[in-house]
Amino acid sequence: MIIVGVGVGPGMLTEEAIEAIKNAPVVYGSKRAIETAEKYITGKANKIRDYKNLHLLPDDAVVLSTGDPLFSGLGKYASKNDRIIPGISSLHLACARLGVNMTELAAITAHGRGGNHSKHLLVQELKLGKNVLLLPDASFGPNEVAKVLHEFDINADIYTCEELGYPNERITGGNRTNPPEVQSKLYCIMIVQK
Repeated sequence: MIIVGVGVGPGMLTEEAIEAIKNAPVVYGSKRAIETAEKYITGKANKIRDYKNLHLLPDDAVVLSTGDPLFSGLGKYASKNDRIIPGISSLHLACARLGVNMTELAAITAHGRGGNHSKHLLVQELKLGKNVLLLPDASFGPNEVAKVLHEFDINADIYTCEELGYPNERITGGNRTNPPEVQSKLYCIMIVQK
């Protein structure tokens, strides 16, 4: 299987990704991933219905993953023999938009991990002096981040980066007393220490 990162939005595909997609007789992906890559798909496109069964796909199957497959993407389903083609992730784009150096950054995902676990990881990285890019969960978003900053008396700006790479991209800043509000389900949070 070849897992291809299609980037966070339109125009974010690498040349290597485009070539793999063009040469694929069939591609698999989510609706969003297929739409992102559709102008390069020359074969058949199948929507993935069960991600846990990706290992049953043929060896030459091309699987599209939004963002980068190894940043909270489908790369977690790859075996040793699978090939992964990286993509431009929300981490890359958020850092570029906000001017945050990636060498001073920790990346955390709260997806399906629960508030306490996410809080622990966030505090751990902030205490090390790192800025943090957080992929949120319904139970751990900007308001929860603000509470953590307040509880541990950490002075930082909170940015929500919504719909990165799309025409309706929106970046909003706030802090622990006035966290930014989100209008989309497709967002990440950047916590930048002062």
